[in-house]
Amino acid sequence: MGNTSGGNDIDLTLGNSVTATIDSTTTFTFSNPTAAGEGCGFTLVLTNGAAAAVTWPGVVDWPGGTPPVLTTSGVDVLTFWTIDGGARWHGFVASLDSK
Repeated sequence: MGNTSGGNDIDLTLGNSVTATIDSTTTFTFSNPTAAGEGCGFTLVLTNGAAAAVTWPGVVDWPGGTPPVLTTSGVDVLTFWTIDGGARWHGFVASLDSK
């Protein structure tokens, strides 16, 4: 995905391993998951996630109901999973400030 700005779509027809670097305010969207009843997931390796405001799709559920506090200068690894065609995504932190 490269550097991000504005709206950034994670299109799952392009793969399930995504890298991005936050360089300005970013709004992510997720498109083209598999059909309802089939599991679908992807991992996002995000560099400098807290360098600017990041907005996640409203259909993402996070543990405790709150998105994680991302790393300002470093790498975070996030995983997203759906079983209902993207109507609801579950977001998980795999690693914060990975070294």
